Amino acid sequence: MTELRPASAAIWASLPIPALLIDDTARIIEANPAAELFLNTSSRSLRGQPVFGRIQVDADLEGAFARVRANRSALFINDVEVGSAGKAPVQSMVQVAPMADDPKVLMLLISPREIVGRLGRTGAARTAAKSAIGMAEMLAHEIKNPLAGISGAAQLLSPNLSPEDRELSGLIVEETRRIVKLLEQVEQFGNLLPPARRAVNLHDALDRARRSAAMGFAARMRFVEEYDPSLPPTWADPDQLVQVFLNLIRNAAEAAGEAGGTITLRTRYDLSLRLRHKDGTGRALPLQVEIIDDGPGLPPGIAAEIFEPFVSGRENGTGLGLALVSKIVTGHEGWIAADAVPGRTVFRLSLPVPPRGIEKGEAD
Repeated sequence: MTELRPASAAIWASLPIPALLIDDTARIIEANPAAELFLNTSSRSLRGQPVFGRIQVDADLEGAFARVRANRSALFINDVEVGSAGKAPVQSMVQVAPMADDPKVLMLLISPREIVGRLGRTGAARTAAKSAIGMAEMLAHEIKNPLAGISGAAQLLSPNLSPEDRELSGLIVEETRRIVKLLEQVEQFGNLLPPARRAVNLHDALDRARRSAAMGFAARMRFVEEYDPSLPPTWADPDQLVQVFLNLIRNAAEAAGEAGGTITLRTRYDLSLRLRHKDGTGRALPLQVEIIDDGPGLPPGIAAEIFEPFVSGRENGTGLGLALVSKIVTGHEGWIAADAVPGRTVFRLSLPVPPRGIEKGEAD
């Protein structure tokens, strides 16, 4: 049985969120004090017990365990219901991570919103972000008009200015364009229409995004395609799907910096993942898309909130690109997750197939 070193044991005991060590048979090895409180039982009584008999997670936890062991990297599952015996399910974020010193052991971390709220990452913070977006939506149009006037005036003045003043006018034009771009992103985030879904060929959508990116912001990147040629169509809005892929490719390209790097586009079919709704109904999400880059990875301080508005790991980043991706995927009844280590970041999308009666020939 895995035993924690004294220093690790002290950290383990002080963790404010429930944490479990899980062996390769999905049995509990150890539980920290926060997990004892959450599960309303002692660590001693939990040892050796099947984890699925103690907690109920509204996600494919078995599939998550398998992915973490296969990829040797952490996996985050956002906004799922986690329950235990005698307690109502609570909205939580779940993280599964491999133990560096024992590949058979996984750490399962549960972050209920009620606990996270007390740590500072509150529901109030999310509400504030949404309020900020709403206010920005209302102001965006009014702000963009005078900004266009300022930029135009600076460009008209520029030919008659001294070199020093011309540099300043160029700065005015550059900064107004940057602000307009930010406002357009806010408008796009707030005004996203419901998806007009139809049968869509995933590889066609990926190729559209790749070609567009390769001619612009990802020109310095090398693309590798690992497609499953037998993949059936998905049920999606083709334009919104391309937007998702473009945003994820842009994220990878910007993380790589001027040096460039490699982006791998991978598809596969996996029936193990199902998305369960609060009413008990569920739907298979067998179509898997992975966008992988060899950049520096995600900053550890924001990895759990990377899909939240205004959360960004880059200087001057808006934090809206991945939030828009999450919003679109959720609107398609899909699932997205990210895990990263230095040198490898993976965004995984799980999407549904068309409803019965939609012919394959109807795919784009």
